Amino acid sequence: MVGMNAVNFLIPFLLFTSNLYMRIKYKPMLMLKAYKYRLRPTKKQEVLINKHIGSCRLVYNWALEQKIKTYEQTGKSINHMGLDKLLPALKTEKPFLKETNSQSLQGMTKHVDAAFVRFFREKNGFPKFKSKKNPVQSFPVPQHYTVDFEKGIVKLPKIGEIKSIFHRKFEGSLRTATVSRSCIGKYYISILVEDGKELPA
Repeated sequence: MVGMNAVNFLIPFLLFTSNLYMRIKYKPMLMLKAYKYRLRPTKKQEVLINKHIGSCRLVYNWALEQKIKTYEQTGKSINHMGLDKLLPALKTEKPFLKETNSQSLQGMTKHVDAAFVRFFREKNGFPKFKSKKNPVQSFPVPQHYTVDFEKGIVKLPKIGEIKSIFHRKFEGSLRTATVSRSCIGKYYISILVEDGKELPA
């Protein structure tokens, strides 16, 4: 009798866990599309954007240096989560970093992680430090930004509502955005959008 009770319990349990595993393993990948728009910031907003660019470049270079030093000293790697835990101390050392959206700064530690993944997977060159002389400068905005097509504005954390030129609209869930400054001083935002469509098999 006890044996039958165990079987009666195990069968639905195994069916449940099997179905759960299948849903997790075969969760459909949704398509991401990128949309790029011109920004028309005010002079004050240009200053804030440029501060974000400079601070994010500094954090990227700091994170790259930390990964190199950590491996040299311990033989172990430090990932973006470990680097994020060190960011408060860096902000104390460099208080101007507090003027930058914290998620943009954390995005740079993820960029360093991604650079090392590409290095080991694709053997395409060891990650390099970012230079202010690069023709295109940018910073990420992982979330908490909004797009208003009717008003023609993009609202960014710690920068505010920026006039934008929308040549086309999109529908879907906002993912990471990237704000960039071209070599001639024009500003753009590239927005990744999840449109709900599955990637083709």
